Amino acid sequence: MKFLITLWLSKMAAVIVSIIDKNRGTNYSGKIAVKLMPDFVKHFKGIDYNKTIFVTGTNGKSTTTNLLAHTLKTAGKRVACNLEGANMMTGVATTLIKNSSLLGRFNKEYLVLEIDERSLLAIRKVLPAGHMGITNLQKDQVQRNGDPDFIFRKFEQAIGRDMTLYLNNHEPRSKALEDRAGKSLYFSVNENSKTYTKGDFYDVTLPCPKCSHPIKYDTFNLANIGVFHCTNCDHATSKTPAVTVNEVNFDEKYFTESGKKWEITYNTPFYIYNYAMCIAICRNLKVEDEKIANGFKTFLNPAERREKLTYKGKKIHYLRMKQENPETLQSALDTIAEDKSEKAIFMGMYEVKDFLPHYSNTFYFFDCDFAPIAKTPVQRYVVFSSTVSYDTANRIRYAGGESDKITVLDTEDLTLVLNELEKTETDNIYFLTGMKPYKKLKEYFAAGGNE
Repeated sequence: MKFLITLWLSKMAAVIVSIIDKNRGTNYSGKIAVKLMPDFVKHFKGIDYNKTIFVTGTNGKSTTTNLLAHTLKTAGKRVACNLEGANMMTGVATTLIKNSSLLGRFNKEYLVLEIDERSLLAIRKVLPAGHMGITNLQKDQVQRNGDPDFIFRKFEQAIGRDMTLYLNNHEPRSKALEDRAGKSLYFSVNENSKTYTKGDFYDVTLPCPKCSHPIKYDTFNLANIGVFHCTNCDHATSKTPAVTVNEVNFDEKYFTESGKKWEITYNTPFYIYNYAMCIAICRNLKVEDEKIANGFKTFLNPAERREKLTYKGKKIHYLRMKQENPETLQSALDTIAEDKSEKAIFMGMYEVKDFLPHYSNTFYFFDCDFAPIAKTPVQRYVVFSSTVSYDTANRIRYAGGESDKITVLDTEDLTLVLNELEKTETDNIYFLTGMKPYKKLKEYFAAGGNE
């Protein structure tokens, strides 16, 4: 009876919040439920755990979750999903509250959930999903997660023999979880026009998750994601993955897999791995390739963090990131480096203040390759922030950026940033920032003639 009372109160709260402001309180009902009843989630009826899929990992959780939910819906499946990105226990509770009857019976066929890494163990104890896709395990939120090995150990505890894992064949940490599950399926992306090798002075590797000896990469498709092998044990990229993406055509937006052509709506290496995981999961759930492909053709990502704006006649390419790990920064840098025309780059990395302790995360600048940008025609760099502006400027200089082209604004006063923007001659502008200044800058751009 306690569960039903909690459920009714939570449903009522969700209705009230939606009436007051539809843009607020996306997981408010779940917060109430979990506070009143910590094991609230496990009391729902009618959930088929063989059709319950968790998506977790460091980078790509939201994108892959959205892609998978869209693909299943396009295939005619009834899907519940925490698309708002509320990926902790309260967000899972909210999703079930919204997709259940007054008696707590789940009313969809599939349950697709983005899961926060630290919350995974607690959520799986009350919701034993039969499937889990892991995008990658990398440096992220160092003040919260410490190091990736801490998250790896949490994942080890959460995985059981009743689960099928979908693992990135090119990421050593997540692939090392393969023996924990009843079944593990791998997804790969073969060498393509954006594949690269490293030889930089700042290049580092990682210890093998199985034996602690160095991992060696033959090639990379993304930062720390590529064909690898351990220098000591047999931990390595599998030669027989379930899904192998071939012939990626980034310009025409398609790739081939199993001899078939797959049209896609997003064309960065980051997205190609998300598509590959989605194929692996859907196929194992007996969704036909044709239906998966139809989903890919129409997918639009609500979590996309790249926008094209204008400001007083200047074209603004805005790339925003959570500023918590090197992989997201590298993806943004790669995007800028692809533009071989003259450009100006404005870069604002701030202190992260999600929770204590606050931190200025500069170490990952040295995990990223800035050199390809420095080799393109950059008219000027403008770096701004009251905490890491000089660190950013130095990293650009170390990569070959010309010192006389770098302007440092040791401030978070965005009006000064806009003053520099107006003084910039080129109308091809890239803004790369963390999430903090994004909203205010976008307001400024809109006031100045955003189209």
